[in-house]
Amino acid sequence: MMTRNLEIAANAVNAISILLAARNNVHTWWTGIVGCALFGLLFYLSRLYADALLQLFFIGTSAVGWWQWLTGGQGGKALPVTHMAWSRVLVAVAAATVIAVAYGFILWRFTDAFAPFVDSLILTLSVTGQLLLMNRKYESWWFWLSVNTLSVALFSVRGLWITAGLYTAFWINALVALVRWRRLVASQ
Repeated sequence: MMTRNLEIAANAVNAISILLAARNNVHTWWTGIVGCALFGLLFYLSRLYADALLQLFFIGTSAVGWWQWLTGGQGGKALPVTHMAWSRVLVAVAAATVIAVAYGFILWRFTDAFAPFVDSLILTLSVTGQLLLMNRKYESWWFWLSVNTLSVALFSVRGLWITAGLYTAFWINALVALVRWRRLVASQ
């Protein structure tokens, strides 16, 4: 019962945060900090250790993202939405994949983790997506589409139906954000 209530609370707060991110709203960051703390506990209790660790990363990067979106990262004006070079995107995908395989092996070998390789790929793609989102890169939404696709499957298998439902909504939100942010880039 406690896990179900925790899952509901984590999903509610994170839904607000993700909707705000798609709308390019700076309040995405503080709501994300609260939601990630709740998800961290939920994932730890569900033996999804890579996802639990990921929430700690999200808490720290949310604080930095909040500052960067407000100040441009260097005390200046707000950071604009921009594109990233495709060569850098390919490097990021390759790095995320290699790190996911290595971390997945560690989890598989030394813990009782459930689906360690998928869990690790979600972690590395999420880290990449978060770093790009912090810097208001349009391509971040492609990473979030990938993360959400994998997450829906993983959370469904684990019986975290509310979370799987939320990640389905996140997938739709990421698709809408992709279109919205493309317009933002074109208008700047």
